[in-house]
Amino acid sequence: MAEHVFSVNGTQVTCHTAGAGSPLVLIHGFPFDHTMWQPQIDALSSVCQVIAPDLRGYGGSTLGDADASEGIDMAIYAADVAGVLDNLQVSEPVILCGFSMGGYILWQYALKHPEQVKALILCDTRAAADSAEAAAGRIKMADSIATTGVEPVVEGMVPKLLATDTLENRPEIVATVQAMIRDASPAAIAASQRGMARREDVQGKLGTFEWPSLVLVGAEDVISTPEEMRAIADALPNGQFHEIASAGHMTVLENPAAVDEALLAFVDRVT
Repeated sequence: MAEHVFSVNGTQVTCHTAGAGSPLVLIHGFPFDHTMWQPQIDALSSVCQVIAPDLRGYGGSTLGDADASEGIDMAIYAADVAGVLDNLQVSEPVILCGFSMGGYILWQYALKHPEQVKALILCDTRAAADSAEAAAGRIKMADSIATTGVEPVVEGMVPKLLATDTLENRPEIVATVQAMIRDASPAAIAASQRGMARREDVQGKLGTFEWPSLVLVGAEDVISTPEEMRAIADALPNGQFHEIASAGHMTVLENPAAVDEALLAFVDRVT
């Protein structure tokens, strides 16, 4: 896997690539970095060019000066992804794959760069905006994290991210997710939370997303539920719904074999 570092929109963005062929962009979720995709990078790089950026503030990428205090709109993250593709000189339309917050970014990229999109993969994400209560919770975390650190984030998020069986019987997955959250910068967490709290509701626009689309969700996801994601698939003109057994929100780590199988079949179909 090759590492690239680019200057994009006033920040330093790190990106990892592997394989060759049709470009597929993996947009990670909150508050992780590209390493959450490692099982998928290993599988997909055998059939396409995998492009896995670290969003600004995460992994090897930096924040802008005002990002933590003002927040990062999903459209700004999307513009960073576009900048990465420009620097990589990717000229053909890409398959976009977004997990959780990465899905919010995917919507914005597709809305602003439709000619650069070949297909969409939506993993455990939402089309709706936050409720007022959920948005307030995000702002509360953003305001407090500079003094509390990331441990309250670990304690609050992990029980919601993983299926019951994973929490009770798979300590290695629990430890991996905990470590990934602890590695995140408090400033990056604050920036993302402020941005997600004011993100666009795209439910009314789903009918315009005419690309082939795979909608993938863990059977026990309590954040982006199977019912909600099935509704997204139904609203997309070319949506295909796929439920992953034995997984909560973190499908890509809890049941990577099933996720990889679904992604490989979809990529084969659209390429």
